[in-house]
This record gives sequence, structure tokens and C-alpha cells, in this order.
Amino acid sequence: MAFSGSQAPYLSPAIPFSGTIQGGLQDGLQITVNGTVLSSSGSRFAVNFQTGFSGNDIAFHFNPRFEDGGYVVCNTRQNGSWGPEERKMHMPLQKGMPFDLCFLVQSSDFKVMVNGSLFVQYFHRVPFHRVDTISVNGSVQLSYISFQVRLSTCTGPQGWDAGPSVAVPRPCWVDPSQSPTQPPGVRPANPAPITQTVIHTVQSAPGQMFSTPALPPMMYPHPAYPMPFVTTIPGGLYPSKSIILSGTVLPSAQRLQMTGRKWGSELRGQSFRWAAHPRFHINLCSGSHIAFHLNPRFDENAVVRNTQINNCWGSEERSLPRKMPFVRGQSFSVWILCDAHCLKVAVDGQHLFEYYHRLRNLPAINKLEVGGDIQLTHVQT
Repeated sequence: MAFSGSQAPYLSPAIPFSGTIQGGLQDGLQITVNGTVLSSSGSRFAVNFQTGFSGNDIAFHFNPRFEDGGYVVCNTRQNGSWGPEERKMHMPLQKGMPFDLCFLVQSSDFKVMVNGSLFVQYFHRVPFHRVDTISVNGSVQLSYISFQVRLSTCTGPQGWDAGPSVAVPRPCWVDPSQSPTQPPGVRPANPAPITQTVIHTVQSAPGQMFSTPALPPMMYPHPAYPMPFVTTIPGGLYPSKSIILSGTVLPSAQRLQMTGRKWGSELRGQSFRWAAHPRFHINLCSGSHIAFHLNPRFDENAVVRNTQINNCWGSEERSLPRKMPFVRGQSFSVWILCDAHCLKVAVDGQHLFEYYHRLRNLPAINKLEVGGDIQLTHVQT
């Protein structure tokens, strides 16, 4: 099967998970595995790049182990037999904490970044083009597994991402029932769309990503973001444009609740009070206007949506087809897909609501703001 680069991510896959890599591994393919290490069950997990679903032929076995001080085993299995282990006697992950693993396939090796830092290089022992399946098992909860085609790469002290990459378009809101066929006993994850975006990031300082005007950033593989977080939306909104955010709701955070319409640096002259009920917000902005305000409120058990024009809020939308999808202390993934008439929002792979555009100059909606009682772990614009 020819490689197209158009594979949709797997969202919130159940563990153990096995899924098809459409077209198999190719030079320049980057696969990102995002999730949380479970704190209460088991002491290991594994990400396997393998041929078929049997597990007898694994080209690359990436196996963090939390016993004996913590280390990571890399290996290859052929015809059911393991080869010699390669051990990295360092554990970059923590139990109970989110993680971001990026696997870059190159002609001679796999390169693995953990939470934004280059961690290990594993040279191929078998031809990587035989790999057509990814599997994950062990003591983890996954948010998503995504796929990107990278046109060029280089490796430096801050990681490999110093060249452009492209995600090839799949402009549709995929029905979970249309996910790739899996063999009996393998539960498919929910797919979601990828839209075309060209990116170029330049590392200016540890933990900070900046971009050239022509090729702005799309993905920020960093384990924790400063809050509030603000970034541009390259090209603004347009039909088929998608924005992806993942994070964890803080379990017992305090928030600063404003009685006026403004927040952030505009505290002067405003009254405020502390409250023990966490909230957070995701804003899509057009200049000084907020075109879309997504505001989960745990004290009200509601997900509020609204638009602010000239510092005046419109009518709130609160109705949901199911219960509140955000839970204190738990991770989440939000997908926002722009349609011609509305925004479609999915949480943890499940469609949640549609929000019809109130500001219709979509390309002018070009800024993303995130703030509140969450730890943000992944942003893709």
C-alpha cells in the first residue's frame, strides 16, 4: 500500500492497543504517543513497532521500567525470539505524570524524544519498511497517537526539530465507526482529522519555541507550558482547520475569579476574589475580540461557550449531549475543527458540540489563548 501521510490519529485508545500504520514506516515519519503513566498499576509499559498483530516480529521495542531505580530497555524481536537488550540507565518519566514520546523514523535508526528532549537513538536491526503496526501495553493511559510526515530533519542539542515538516490533509470529521479495520480482539481507537499545515520552529532558549513569519509553529512537544499560554494560529481559521490541545486538570487548584469582563494584566481597578473551584478556558481570538470562548466550570458542572465582541459577552451556550467530560485530576484532549458554518469540538475522541460562528471573518481568528487550572502538555495549531 502506497504511503500517503494522511493517516488520522488514534484518540484515547484503550490499553492494550494495536493499530495499523497506514503504508508502514517510511523515512521521515514521526509518530507521537501522548499519555499518562499510571501510578497505581504495574511498573512497566511498552511501545512496539511491529509486523502484524501477533507480536512475534517487533522491529523496535521501547520499554520504560520503573523498578530498580528506573531504566528503559530497547530491543528487537524476530520470529518470537528477543535479541540483545540495549539499556538506557535513566528514567525520564514519572508515575502519575503525563508524557510525550516522539518517534522519528530515519534511514539508519529511530530517534526518540521524551517530553521535548532527545533521549535515545536505536539503530535498525531489521528493515523498518516491514513495520505496519504500532502497539502499546502496560501501565499507561493514552490520550492520542498521531502521525506526521517530516520533509527534512536535523538533530541538535535541543532536539531534531529545526527543519520544516508537513501534515498531509484529511479534511473531515471522522466517524469512529469508520476507523481502520482491526483483527478480532483488537479494539479500534477513535480517529480524528489532520489538516494541512507547514511548520518551521526555531529553538531560541530551552522551553521556548519561536517561528519565522513565513512558516509559523504548529506543534509544541513540551511537557509543561507556562500559563496562561498564548500563540498564533497560522493562517487563521478556515474550513478543515483543526486545533488540538491536551493537558491535565489540576486536582485542587485555586483560581482568581474576576467580577468584571477582563482578566490577565488588566487587574487595576477590578475587584476579585479567590475561589476553590477550578476552571479553565480556551479562547480563539480575532484582534481584541474572542470569537470562541470554551470554559469548563467544575463548580457549575458546565462547559460554557460564548463570544466576546468589544468587551461584551453574548449569550452563553451550555447544553451537552452527555455528562461533563472534564474531570479534576485527569488528562484530556480537545479537538476543535473549523467548518464553514461552525466549530466542531470533540473531547477525548468523542464529538461534544457544535458552535456556530458569530464572527465570520475566519482568517482574522488567528490567536489561541489557554489559561486556568490545567497543566497543558500538547498544543497543535
